[in-house]
Amino acid sequence: MAERVDRLDVTGSGGVRLVAWEFAESPGKRRAAAGRPGVLLLHGLMGRAAHWAEVASRLAGRYRMVGLDQRGHGDSAKPAEGPFGPETFVADAEAAVEQLGLGPVTLIGHAMGALTAWQLAAIRPDLVRAVVICDMRAAALGAGSQRQWRQWLASWPLPFRGLAEVRRWFAEEDPALDRPRPARGEFFARVMAERPDGWRPVFSRRQILLAREGWAHDAHWEELAQVRCPALVLRGLDGELGRAEAQEMVRVLPRGSYADIPDAGHLAHLERPEEWRERVEKFLAEAEAV
Repeated sequence: MAERVDRLDVTGSGGVRLVAWEFAESPGKRRAAAGRPGVLLLHGLMGRAAHWAEVASRLAGRYRMVGLDQRGHGDSAKPAEGPFGPETFVADAEAAVEQLGLGPVTLIGHAMGALTAWQLAAIRPDLVRAVVICDMRAAALGAGSQRQWRQWLASWPLPFRGLAEVRRWFAEEDPALDRPRPARGEFFARVMAERPDGWRPVFSRRQILLAREGWAHDAHWEELAQVRCPALVLRGLDGELGRAEAQEMVRVLPRGSYADIPDAGHLAHLERPEEWRERVEKFLAEAEAV
């Protein structure tokens, strides 16, 4: 397993303090990784860089693997009033690539992070060599989706008494679930912190809704069509991105390709890390050979 060997400070858009984490096979191999092709891992809404640890370990032997805690998430700053628009997340990722010397970089994004990845690739083709889009829709989700999210966030039984309770509620008891999902419980356990009254999320739910507002109402096909580098659309068969929309995204992408992972949902990189690595590694090898 790779371990998180170093904290890297980044100054994001508007001077916001961001934190990135570099993954390597061992502490002594971080220096060697500096000469390898750079990969920036962009988590989804409510996530953090630590969610990439297992799959990063499987790629660290060939790539310089860096995960960014995006604004409002993880250990990065959470400015009270934002901004949290898509263009700000893109500017933050751009700053991370440039300040950490990762370019030309491969961007691997999950959900919201995937949108950030393809938007950055569209406006800075000089900075991005390839993109992996994990379970993110290009179509608009609509106002109803935002209302559902507001109700769901308000339904959380906060504070939790411990991490076991966090895991159980998000993996088994959340009414939004279609079936038990242990990886989902682990996902949320990693974004909780102990407070005087119990365990609460490290992020602000209000800020999460603000961040989601920026992309829930708009479609993003135009930016997708501007991505000139190789791009992989990757989905769990039981995820949020349907097959028909995924195939249309591949068609719109000038150099798009498609892969899926059976028996996986929205969190495919946590549910099926070995299968996820196989698909991504195959794509990266093909992209490098072009």
